[in-house]
Amino acid sequence: MHRMRAEEIAQSPEMKNVIYNGKQVYIQQVNDNNTARIFPLDDPESEMDVQLTNLYEQI
Repeated sequence: MHRMRAEEIAQSPEMKNVIYNGKQVYIQQVNDNNTARIFPLDDPESEMDVQLTNLYEQI
C-alpha cells in the first residue's frame, strides 16, 4: 500500500477493508519508517507495526 493512501485510511472516519496476512485490520497510524501500527479487527489487543507493502486494500 502506498504511504499516502495508508494515511488517508488512518485519518478517515469510515472503515475501509484493509487486509494483512489474510485478516481485516484497522490502521491506527502510519509511522515515519514506512510502517503502520495496526490491529486485527477480531483481536484489537494484538497491535503490531507492519511494513506498508504488506497491507492491501480490497475494494
